[in-house]
Amino acid sequence: MLKQKEAVRLNAGRLEELFAQLGEASAEDVVCRALEELALRLSHTERCHREGRLADMRKSARSLVAIADQIGMQLLARVAADVTVCVDSQDMVAVAATLSRLLRIGDSSLSEVWEMQDLSI
Repeated sequence: MLKQKEAVRLNAGRLEELFAQLGEASAEDVVCRALEELALRLSHTERCHREGRLADMRKSARSLVAIADQIGMQLLARVAADVTVCVDSQDMVAVAATLSRLLRIGDSSLSEVWEMQDLSI
């Protein structure tokens, strides 16, 4: 079994900028809401793929780009954008492969942010 693992790096500067702009309480609220939304959208994107609803899948993946970028998850944003490109090209093998990567990166990214929050509390 081939085990795929990528290093996930968060843009800590983006998070610091968010905290400076909004203050600690508001920024924590934004980050928590963004994490919840990311988790929901990742699940929705995967479900749309399973059900063959590619237009909805593309829309969901596209929304992941903005949310991930907002909280410094640049790799997640980039891979979500890659999913939309694959859907646009109608390459179903590439869609499946990039979606799998998106789900792996998403899981790792969400875990990383939660761990960062645990350390700062």
